[in-house]
Amino acid sequence: MSAVTPERRRRILVIDDSPTIRRSAALVLERAGLDVELAENGFEALAQISDARPDLILLDVVMPRLDGYQTCSLLRRHPAFADVPVVMLSGRDTVFDRVRGRMAGSDLYLTKPFTADALLDAVQRHLHPIAGPEGH
Repeated sequence: MSAVTPERRRRILVIDDSPTIRRSAALVLERAGLDVELAENGFEALAQISDARPDLILLDVVMPRLDGYQTCSLLRRHPAFADVPVVMLSGRDTVFDRVRGRMAGSDLYLTKPFTADALLDAVQRHLHPIAGPEGH
């Protein structure tokens, strides 16, 4: 029996040091019926992730102090979050960047700037299904 109730909406954690990216991603995701938690860097995200319990993480690559690659690696080592899908966000789109993202444990690499449709597609493709009558 699932511990998740059918009323629970899917929760996305957006980690990005850009207030513009955080706000625009939150707006798109909330309009799609998702709950959104925001963090402006990897340290803040790691501090709040246990309470946030995200179904998916959108993670900026380039952030001060603890970058997206390091944050993703730390999340993958934590048993409670090792299976949470991670979509990396970056303005850089080279093969090296994509491979480095995969090596850190990301599930997808989305290049900025992205459209609302591209963001929603990435999120919907990587959310694990939740049992209940509202399937997305």
